[in-house]
Amino acid sequence: MKKIAALSLSLFVAGCSTLETVDAPATSSPAVASALECPGTTELPAQFKEFFEAVEDPELLNKALGEPDKGGLCKGQVYVSKVELPVNFFRAWNSTNPYSEFGRWWAFGIPEGSTSQYREDYEICFQWSPLDRLVSCPLKANQKIVVGPGQSAVCSEYLSYPASSALQIYIDNANDAFEKDECLKAVDEFNWKEI
Repeated sequence: MKKIAALSLSLFVAGCSTLETVDAPATSSPAVASALECPGTTELPAQFKEFFEAVEDPELLNKALGEPDKGGLCKGQVYVSKVELPVNFFRAWNSTNPYSEFGRWWAFGIPEGSTSQYREDYEICFQWSPLDRLVSCPLKANQKIVVGPGQSAVCSEYLSYPASSALQIYIDNANDAFEKDECLKAVDEFNWKEI
């Protein structure tokens, strides 16, 4: 009887250690966990696919990924441009900070619709930028970008944005990545629409 009890106890302990091993992957890093729960895709829009090649760059990818409620990307893929783009990327930025014109976050399309919807789609807190300027530039050849949907962001106790499927572009050194003499610039103006 003692042998059966000892055997049962050892099987129970072995079973527990097996369960702990199975549960271990659930405690992976926030970036990995959020990537599994993230909406959307990391694939390029169809009109851009021919100009880019997917590459591995874990260091650059980790710079672009953000933790839940802190912005950044919730998952991403690194691409490198094969040629200078014949179309432009777009960035809404903050005119009170001239250094933000060539910041790290860009979009594939021109901002349209309401500013509040754009903020929600791209998780841009009001404290980060008034979004009162626009720059649009072609990307040079051999430039790495990270593409993916945005991570959730908490702006204040009254305002937060969930993760979004809208594709964002992270460019680590945007100041050198664009043909600046070919950039187009615009200023925001009030455009009230009756509701």
